[in-house]
Amino acid sequence: MAGNANQAPELVLASASPRRQELLAQLGVQFSVVPADIDESILPGEAPELYVQRMAASKAQAGRTGAGKRPVLGADTVVVLGERILGKPRDRDDALEMLTLLSDRTHRVISGVAIADGQQLLERQSQTEVSFGKISAAAREAYWATGEPRDKAGAYAIQGYGAVFVTHINGSYTGVVGLPLYETAELLRCVGFKPAFSLVDS
Repeated sequence: MAGNANQAPELVLASASPRRQELLAQLGVQFSVVPADIDESILPGEAPELYVQRMAASKAQAGRTGAGKRPVLGADTVVVLGERILGKPRDRDDALEMLTLLSDRTHRVISGVAIADGQQLLERQSQTEVSFGKISAAAREAYWATGEPRDKAGAYAIQGYGAVFVTHINGSYTGVVGLPLYETAELLRCVGFKPAFSLVDS
């Protein structure tokens, strides 16, 4: 996949997420996709901030297999209410429960990004507060029926129908979608890429 050509080596994105691929393409760098297969279990007592960064780093490192000398980018995103991580819903009931928990409350979305380049591992993280209005039982059912919550952390997509629930956002919108572009551009510059339209200093 791609944006415009540059002189840096091609990047490997260790993610099958269409949303991350679309966001990375906005930075105008050339990349290929090699999804990473890792154990995403949460360790006992692991804080959300540490978990998401461990996942991003693990994906980047796992993606190095077959990447040759190319830098590998890994990312992970979690929805957190209090200290509880809300992952992808197992089924309808799980999704409706998550939406009930998020209704009329503010939660955090934490996105970690890591680039494995040779022997170095570079990392960044974004945290965003997202506030929801009240979500009625009928609205929860209707949203589930769209199919959108099925593979989304926290059972919603801010870039899709789920945007209707959002009353306020404080932080990185792209971080909520799945790849914080400011932080990602910062990392890319560190390994020799020149992201298009980036406001991050060289």
